[in-house]
Amino acid sequence: MLPAARALIAELDAEAATTRRVLQRIPDERLAWQPHAKSMTLGQLTQHIASIPGNVTRLMQQPGIDMATRRIEYAQGESGAAMLATFDASIAAAREFLSGLSEEAANETWRMTFGEREVFAIPRIGVMRTMCLHHLIHHRGELVVYLRLLDVPVPVVYGRSADENPFAQAS
Repeated sequence: MLPAARALIAELDAEAATTRRVLQRIPDERLAWQPHAKSMTLGQLTQHIASIPGNVTRLMQQPGIDMATRRIEYAQGESGAAMLATFDASIAAAREFLSGLSEEAANETWRMTFGEREVFAIPRIGVMRTMCLHHLIHHRGELVVYLRLLDVPVPVVYGRSADENPFAQAS
């Protein structure tokens, strides 16, 4: 396995464990809630997060994507359990893709365009880092804010949260 792929899998696994802790806090009875009319619902955001690694993995098997032809809709998640199952399958797909990535495929340029305009062109392995990991982390942060607004205890993400402190002595 490529050293860069091995490193990405290790990072993906660490972030997946953290993301899973956040996803486990999703209250099923609040999936239709949204903090603002322009925001996704809790169920849409959670489903989006659960799907990111698998969706990006499918995109990476293509030479690129034209965003002008892509309709962006966010599916409403059915339940926390269903979204966790989606997330687990999504992570497994990303791990499998990275494990089988050849050096040639990893370094091949992947392009995002909007019609004739090139938005970016970077090596496929870099796309996995930005569109999969960074995108996942970004939306997980957004989800943590949703949890706080819903008065759901926020789990530890990095360090401590106002609700959990991994550094405190157990009593």
